[in-house]
Amino acid sequence: LGIPAEKIVVTVDQHGNTSAASIPLALDVAVRSGQVRRGDTLLFEAVGGGLTWGAAVVDF
Repeated sequence: LGIPAEKIVVTVDQHGNTSAASIPLALDVAVRSGQVRRGDTLLFEAVGGGLTWGAAVVDF
């Protein structure tokens, strides 16, 4: 997708695999750190077991 690494929020190194809580947890970390602010456009993406995945683009 050509997204720079500094724009990707990674929490697995701090919290491990949090499964369904991964996206809300990463959003909380990003908001608290100032990496994400109101008015930003965000891409959420997650994968699950088998061939399960989902994505959403959100105007925050």
